[in-house]
Amino acid sequence: MPSSINRPRGTIDVLPGEVEKWQYVEESFRRICREYGYAEIRTPVFEHTELFDRGVGDTTDIIEKEMYTFLDRSERSLSLRPEGTAPIARAYVEDKLFSGPQPVKVYYQGPMFRYDRPQAGRYRQFHQLGVEVFGSAAPAIDAEVVAMAMDFCWRFGLKLDLHINSVGCGVCRPVMRDKLCASLKTRLEDLCGDCRIRLDKNPLRILDCKVKRCREMAEETAAGLNFLCPECADHFRETLGYLDALNVAYIVDPCLVRGLDYYTRTAFEIMAPGVGAQRSVGGGGRYDGLVEMFGGPPTSGIGYAMGLERFLLVMQEQGLTVPDGGRLDVYLVTAEKDLEGRALTLLQELRAKGICADKDYTGRSMKAQLKQAGKSGAPYVVILGSDELSKGKVALRDMLAGSQTEVPLADLPAQFLKK
Repeated sequence: MPSSINRPRGTIDVLPGEVEKWQYVEESFRRICREYGYAEIRTPVFEHTELFDRGVGDTTDIIEKEMYTFLDRSERSLSLRPEGTAPIARAYVEDKLFSGPQPVKVYYQGPMFRYDRPQAGRYRQFHQLGVEVFGSAAPAIDAEVVAMAMDFCWRFGLKLDLHINSVGCGVCRPVMRDKLCASLKTRLEDLCGDCRIRLDKNPLRILDCKVKRCREMAEETAAGLNFLCPECADHFRETLGYLDALNVAYIVDPCLVRGLDYYTRTAFEIMAPGVGAQRSVGGGGRYDGLVEMFGGPPTSGIGYAMGLERFLLVMQEQGLTVPDGGRLDVYLVTAEKDLEGRALTLLQELRAKGICADKDYTGRSMKAQLKQAGKSGAPYVVILGSDELSKGKVALRDMLAGSQTEVPLADLPAQFLKK
């Protein structure tokens, strides 16, 4: 017998019984996006590697260590997408979405890929729910995007903390970088090997280092910096004012920079305790130079993303569940084998009315069929017997109430839809 083949490390199978939770969260996300005026966008799961080198930043861990990159048959370098913002910004430019009404508000759902050490809530293929807004620099849209992310979490009853900061712009961010660099160079021997390299290339990345010692040193220095230019300071103050008006509680975190190079001004993370080594459920921020970096016109942008696996894990940690929608409305049971054909036609009649229906296909006895009906979770069972059918009727069993009545066959779909 051939040896079994297992799934790749860092991936999961989402099985029936669990996938319904995913579907519920995904549909809830679609619903809130429609309420906030967002339209769905879908981009390829792989892009030219240059897109991420240029947009995400070639000194980030994603580019240096985590991307799944390969050469196609034409020797072009392609990468599985590690995040959603850069591909959507590319689509905004390539498909000339900037020529239509602004702002453009879109949402997406789908798999992302990063080669990282698997741990609780973190996988090499993971799934994100996210939104992007292009064409508005107003602090009000920053506040709406942040409030929307928190609104989505609140609808599930999650208890989370919102951390927010301004990382400045092209004018004032270099000031913070230079001051941080100057301070940390005096403690060079205390930094890990990666952060010694980052110190020259991109010292702000040290705030995101996974080595606790490096991160604590950088946070200690960054917390004392007052580097925002007047325009960025005003933008941040107005954003916080709008969040206050929307009753969105927040923690101003001066050490929050996020993990990608394209962020400007507003940056935020939604944090939860007790989820492995990572507390972040999701986050995002503003990226006013990204569209221009991809060859488009100067365009403001802001968005956020949440990890679906992490979101579900936090729900589990906090003892929250999603409604059990059930996969079936009714299960058909046949009392005699020669009623198989009639059962099949009745199934199709019910399905044509939008009723989720199924039956046994393994030749089980009636007793075994009823047992299987109970396992299916269907709230109702229709029993087809020769005596009842000769009178134009079937038996309808209410599994929750434990009651059973005879129902005219012709009226079954209509009566069932009333249940």
